[in-house]
Amino acid sequence: MTVTLKTKKLLIVVGTRPNYIKVTQFKKVAQQQFAGQFDIKIVHTGQHFDKSMADVFFQQLDIWPDYFLNISQASPNTQMGEIMIRLEKVISEEFKPDIILVPGDVNSTLAAALTAYKLGITLGHLESGLRSLDRSMPEEVNRILVDEISDFYFVTEQSGIDNLLQEGKAKEKIHLIGNTMIDTLVAFKDDIASKNMLDSNSLTKDEFILMTIHRPATVDNKNGLEGLLSLLKDMPKDATIVFPIHPRTLNNIKKFDLETEFETLKNLKLLAPQDYFSFQNLIHNCKMVLTDSGGIQEETTFKQKPCLTLRPNTERPSTLTIGSNTLLNFDKQDILEKINEIQTGTYKEGQIPPLWDGQATQRILEIIANN
Repeated sequence: MTVTLKTKKLLIVVGTRPNYIKVTQFKKVAQQQFAGQFDIKIVHTGQHFDKSMADVFFQQLDIWPDYFLNISQASPNTQMGEIMIRLEKVISEEFKPDIILVPGDVNSTLAAALTAYKLGITLGHLESGLRSLDRSMPEEVNRILVDEISDFYFVTEQSGIDNLLQEGKAKEKIHLIGNTMIDTLVAFKDDIASKNMLDSNSLTKDEFILMTIHRPATVDNKNGLEGLLSLLKDMPKDATIVFPIHPRTLNNIKKFDLETEFETLKNLKLLAPQDYFSFQNLIHNCKMVLTDSGGIQEETTFKQKPCLTLRPNTERPSTLTIGSNTLLNFDKQDILEKINEIQTGTYKEGQIPPLWDGQATQRILEIIANN
């Protein structure tokens, strides 16, 4: 007697570029290793959407969303309302999923999770259990609320397991699967290596500092930008500082009449926002990274590049305890001391956390297939 397995319909909902990077391998792995077991569709809400960057981004990663919700650029409440209405229409009229998977902690994540819950659809949370313990961050509230209604907790690191168990979540629903962002890095490592960012920007391998700063606490006020400027002025003069600048950061520099001061720094190289391959090539070739981003902490840990994260907290503690990341408040002297440690070779040597091996997507699909 032949038993025919029912194909499981999986709907993945993303809204921002960082979260899209976490889901690039699902269709490919399903086709190669789970033939006939999954029907996977991807929804892009449009929470963060720039047409000029989108086509390059989707083309590089070789995966296009099946549905665009095309929500308006509005307040968080308005955006979430639009997502829920339009996503429900997709589910009821076009694709009726058995499970909805939401990555991360942005407003699209919460809106899609609430839609799944209200429609009685099984919900999986990718990057579940991460906590900064700072509820002034909207992302922290989103993470907590999504985990309250999830059925599958897909965890990237041990802290996620610890947090979920402490919050009373059922142990059998918690799965340490690794990090799907690393899956993308591994899958596209040759494409990343082929980007020649050194020659095109007159840079030397391991001799420049890569910086990404975009958080509102630093760039949305004049004091924060002046603090950044002061740091840049006192950083090592013999190292080029490569700064792919976020549009909001650039707009605020202009708003507070600081453009000339930034432009006169001789060792500062301002770049436009970079595509995924180009930016990862910069990480691969730099001496160190200064950032206030979340995902870059994980990417540098995997690549074992020194990273100084200029934030009061992080939801990714394994990058600190295992990896190559150090958390610093925006204190200029502390930052300069750590930069000196990196340059003199006395900085810590980071390791790669368990299961960050490029196989996380496969583990998730195995768990869904067997439940």
